[in-house]
Amino acid sequence: MTYRAVETLQSAHIVAAEDTRNSRKLLQHYGIKTPMVAVHEHNESAMLQTLLSHLESGKNIALISDAGTPLISDPGYRLVCGLVAKGITIVPIPGCSSVITALCAAGLPTDHFRFAGFLPRSGKARHMEIGRIAGSDETVVLLESPRRLLTTLQELQTSMQPQREIVVARELTKLHEEFVRGDADKLISHFLAQAPRGEIVLMIGPASDDTVKLTDQHIIDCLNQPAMQSLPPSARAKAVARTLDISKSQVYALITNQQP
Repeated sequence: MTYRAVETLQSAHIVAAEDTRNSRKLLQHYGIKTPMVAVHEHNESAMLQTLLSHLESGKNIALISDAGTPLISDPGYRLVCGLVAKGITIVPIPGCSSVITALCAAGLPTDHFRFAGFLPRSGKARHMEIGRIAGSDETVVLLESPRRLLTTLQELQTSMQPQREIVVARELTKLHEEFVRGDADKLISHFLAQAPRGEIVLMIGPASDDTVKLTDQHIIDCLNQPAMQSLPPSARAKAVARTLDISKSQVYALITNQQP
């Protein structure tokens, strides 16, 4: 917390909080007695008119989320968008952000990076996003659950070229803060031996022209992913080619060789 953030919460007429139960602990710690209302992903559209009425009557409202920064994989976008459309002034108060905190210590290129939030849980949308990451020429930053981290690392392993640099940042700014660096093989071995816990930021370095050339087995591993196997041969070849940034004909030849 910065001094400015504390002063803002003290001087606001209302604090719009993602979860008032969690935020109450924070406000009590700093002796802040500002009234709170709940504004979360399930009600922020409905709360827009209520908060707009308060603002138009001359009140100031502070928006906070449970952890990190509002709108950055947290609620607030619909609310802020709606208020901007009504001409309300939005004043950002800098605070904690796991994305920037992780990048600062990751050792990956930061001149260009893309924040992709949480991956889709399954299906075509997840497959397409993994494909985008595999072909990305910039650092990609994800948020991940400890329960799904190994699955995601394994999917990246079969979709990306070998030796692509990955960094897992865990429990940032907390007692058990940890950065684990290496390729997918190394990180999978690490988290198989020591189950991941806590909040995780997963960062994937950019693809490089100097990356080791793909082997046929690597392409076959990608072909054999469940999401790929459900596609007809031509679409399957196209999807794998796009994911691995190789020619469709090279992939289709391996599909033909696999068929009895």
